[in-house]
Amino acid sequence: MLRTLIRYGSYPLLAGGTAVLLMVLAAHGSAYWPLFPLVVASAMAAVALLERLAPYEPEWNRDHGDTRVDAVHLLVSHALLQAAVALTFGLRQWLPSLPSLWPASWPLWAQVLLAGAVMDLGLYTTHRLSHVSPALWRLHALHHSSLRLYWLNGGRRHPLSALVLAAPGMTVLLMLGATPIAVGAWLAFMSVHLAFQHANLDYNVGPLRHVLGVAQTHRWHHKREFEDAQVNFGEVWMLWDHLFGSYHDAPRSPRAGEVGLRDTAMPTGYWAQLRWPFPAR
Repeated sequence: MLRTLIRYGSYPLLAGGTAVLLMVLAAHGSAYWPLFPLVVASAMAAVALLERLAPYEPEWNRDHGDTRVDAVHLLVSHALLQAAVALTFGLRQWLPSLPSLWPASWPLWAQVLLAGAVMDLGLYTTHRLSHVSPALWRLHALHHSSLRLYWLNGGRRHPLSALVLAAPGMTVLLMLGATPIAVGAWLAFMSVHLAFQHANLDYNVGPLRHVLGVAQTHRWHHKREFEDAQVNFGEVWMLWDHLFGSYHDAPRSPRAGEVGLRDTAMPTGYWAQLRWPFPAR
């Protein structure tokens, strides 16, 4: 019964519950700090615990010498995310003549979804470009280099790649004059979703896998063979993959030994990984 509850209830209860809680906090005017980060941290810790109770691939629960460095990547990625939000909306105050096109009169939930749509399309675009451009791929390859998929992989990104991915969406939201709390609520939910997207968790959302970028479909994006990994680029929504022909689904997701990089050896140290995209000449 516990495995069944986890399989079918973990995402709707935990991710859905997090979304509702964040929305309630935002609607009641709660300060972003420290409540929102605490909610995110608690939800991600729950995903890590669920992996131990119901792993998709037991082998992926074993430390591959990557846990410590992935934890550092996660902390840096989240620090950059918070800094980007603060910087982006701090800049808005220096542009008083810039007209606001943001529908601030909409209900908060609608503003959050709009902010999410803008961010997600920007992320899809730069994510796909990162698989086409050799320079961007050198930065992005770190995210694909893990030999296992688990909750920390969502933050395993080169800082420059993270900035490239987020820049278009954040810039558009800045220009539109988006409500900071709506953007913050979406980014907080997205952090929890990304933990689920990469989780080593045996969960199933049924037909919603065609709508949401969950682990069932996202594992195909981490296939070891690069030519097979050019699918399912969406961060939260699968809409863009359906629209632009990059959606893929199959009954069996990749398992141990089928993810990572086929012809690339990534160093194991944090600083070595940051230097890897820039080989000495």
